[in-house]
Amino acid sequence: MSASTLLLSLFKYKAWANEEVFVELSKVDAELHKAERHTAIRLLNHIYVVDRIFVSHLSGVPHGYESTNTPETPTLNALHDAVRETDHWYTQYVASLSPEKFAETVSFKFTDGLGACMSREEMLAHVSAHGAYHRGAVGRIMAQIGTPPPRDLYTRFLHGTEPARRKVV
Repeated sequence: MSASTLLLSLFKYKAWANEEVFVELSKVDAELHKAERHTAIRLLNHIYVVDRIFVSHLSGVPHGYESTNTPETPTLNALHDAVRETDHWYTQYVASLSPEKFAETVSFKFTDGLGACMSREEMLAHVSAHGAYHRGAVGRIMAQIGTPPPRDLYTRFLHGTEPARRKVV
């Protein structure tokens, strides 16, 4: 498996996992668990903002964010729609990127103003890992309030989308 094939699979998984977490979080009672739900939405918004910042870095255009979250908290539905669009952008971007572009180095600035330099491949790996890390925190919040979080597992995604992989050995 090449790096580009693996990254494409990871971004399809990211989109799948994001969809699941939004569906399950929408089942959390907004009044009974107001603070926890708000914290979960803030975490998901942070993932989204970082995803958008890296879209800008990868595209070579300014992003306009001053930090890695927004002052306002979007509604769950609005954020869900925005995340879907961004997930689509990433899967299309990775699918269309030529092999030599993955290794290309990109210079950019973090929101704290410090400069950085990463390959496109490293940036994509960061976006994938970053989202998984924070989805895990959202899952923990859900578990603490008695709402079963989705089983955010790459293996579950692979076996669900490619059932032939479930062969008994």
